Amino acid sequence: MSREPLQAEPFKIKVVEPIKLPPREYREKKIIEGDYNLFTLKRDDIYIDLLTDSGTSAMSDNQWAGIMLGDESYAGGRSFDHLRQAVKNVLGFEYVIPTHQGRPAESFLFQTLMKEGSFVPFNMPFDTTGANIKAGGGTYIECVYDSAYESKEVLPFKGNIDLDKLKGVLREKGADKIPFIMITITNNTGGGQPVSIANMREVKMLADQHGIPLFFDAARCVENAYFIQQREEGYREKTIAEIVQEELSYAEGCTFSCKKDALVNMGGMIALRDKELYDRIIPLLILKEGFITYGGMSGRDEEALARGLYEMIDDEYIANRVQQVEYLGQRINEYGIPTVLPIGGHAVFVDAAAFFPHISQSQFPAEVLAVELYRECGVRGVGLGALCFMEEDEEGGEIHYPKLELFRLTIPRRVYTNRHMDVIADGLKRVWDRRESVKGLKIKWAPGVLRHFLAKLEPV
Repeated sequence: MSREPLQAEPFKIKVVEPIKLPPREYREKKIIEGDYNLFTLKRDDIYIDLLTDSGTSAMSDNQWAGIMLGDESYAGGRSFDHLRQAVKNVLGFEYVIPTHQGRPAESFLFQTLMKEGSFVPFNMPFDTTGANIKAGGGTYIECVYDSAYESKEVLPFKGNIDLDKLKGVLREKGADKIPFIMITITNNTGGGQPVSIANMREVKMLADQHGIPLFFDAARCVENAYFIQQREEGYREKTIAEIVQEELSYAEGCTFSCKKDALVNMGGMIALRDKELYDRIIPLLILKEGFITYGGMSGRDEEALARGLYEMIDDEYIANRVQQVEYLGQRINEYGIPTVLPIGGHAVFVDAAAFFPHISQSQFPAEVLAVELYRECGVRGVGLGALCFMEEDEEGGEIHYPKLELFRLTIPRRVYTNRHMDVIADGLKRVWDRRESVKGLKIKWAPGVLRHFLAKLEPV
């Protein structure tokens, strides 16, 4: 019986960056000095860094060649023309507004479309996206299926919007108070879970019926396309490039943190079909970032991004990228460690509440796990649980905790080998073996917004 031959990475290594595991005593010291918040750690404090996949990709030789060819003209640069053409060819949008990363893209779009008292239905927004909605005077409403909150439930598209929930929001709030609907692909907050083409199409039809524009947070649209190719009926024979085009055809526009799927270390954009909306946004771009042909990016960044947009839709590359994440997830699951299932496209999300059932959400089990894994093996991940998403009533002071308490191990693109994945899984297993002796954390100080970036913690 014949089988497909094994496939190696669709690239070879040209440049390496040395890394070293700091001694355990050093790591213990840094935990205390950093107030138990791993955002305080420096690069040389860390062995394997899985804090984020944002801006941490390894760029290709072709992208680095583009860096040298970047046109730094203040207005009308060639590199912007190359970026604009790549956006049109790959994503299918006519107009592009370049920003230095995804956050200003969200801010400009939301400021333009929203007003005080607006409601924005999502599947699930990420932390900074939700904060930008609130900063614009709006409220986001999660409309994801309830299965997204069940980490053990295995479904192919746990990032889908629940149409009944969305219809309920439309009835209750009224279309006039909903400036747009947004879908995050993949759904990072819920464990990197994908959204199906069928769901996008249904949401688009409903949005059109009410005259509401649909936008995507497209930072991981290629990983989403891979899951569609593998899981959705009728797409197995389609290329990733074809699926990305179809995905984004259902949106009036998208925000795009290009530091994720687009394989660059800096860059973002708003991509649009509507010239009138484009004209409304660009004064904000000029005021806050820069001129319309460079925005928040240098010409060399635009050149690298234009090339990265073409590289990200290579079928062999994206299959290898997602399969490496799956490999880490499988290794972790072999030890019986609870994770969000199925494994997501960019990260393995450990269920920290199930990992530490004796630690309440008020004592931040996701942050505890982050500290303990770094203590054990020098690996940095990030907590995405109560510290990140809990909310306090303005009137009564009651704290509302998120439904998921997750610890994210985020894999940079084209950076680590599967041997690194083995080290991560084995380190997590050692924490798992001593989990019952681990204690919680409490807040010593934290800002009012996006507290997890700057919070100071201490042991209970």
